[in-house]
Amino acid sequence: MPPTSSTMLPLGSPIPSFSLPNYDGVVVSLDSLDGMKAILVVFACNHCPFVHHVKDELRRIHEDYADLGLAVIAINPNDADEYPEDSAPNMAEKAAEWGWKFPYLVDESQEIAKAFRASCTPDFYLFDESHSLVYRGQMDDSRPNSGSPATGADLRRAIEAVLAGEMPNDDQKPSVGCSIKWKPGNAPNYALSLM
Repeated sequence: MPPTSSTMLPLGSPIPSFSLPNYDGVVVSLDSLDGMKAILVVFACNHCPFVHHVKDELRRIHEDYADLGLAVIAINPNDADEYPEDSAPNMAEKAAEWGWKFPYLVDESQEIAKAFRASCTPDFYLFDESHSLVYRGQMDDSRPNSGSPATGADLRRAIEAVLAGEMPNDDQKPSVGCSIKWKPGNAPNYALSLM
């Protein structure tokens, strides 16, 4: 299947409220992130090669900016019945293997993915202190099998701008990755919902 691009939710959109279980069952909600200077929400999964390509850089981004006020939240929206690799126990294994010290949440109903208009993994959304969307799109220009490692260049520039109290450049490129694995009959038609 060809890669899927992100829908590019309009800048300035408010962060959708969420309350989801982590892979270990502990519920994480938007309310628990009050006071953070920036919130990065990443739709991810266990098996997608595009996620595998950025997983280490995502860990480094969390390590580099968490103490400066960045919260990182990963959300797995995939249908774990059809894709058992994406089950919560396997998420726990991957989070440990990848060194992810941030929440990796289960969106079993897929309603949160729809609220964000997420379409691929990975899909990145950066919100400022007022929970307004200031960046959405790619981590950087590298892709799996491109010979270029993930540097996080685009995402890091945006994060550093927000942490400095500035607006990121609005020239933003869509993320590209595996399509979200929607449950039967659950796939949204984002084009229709814009009309």
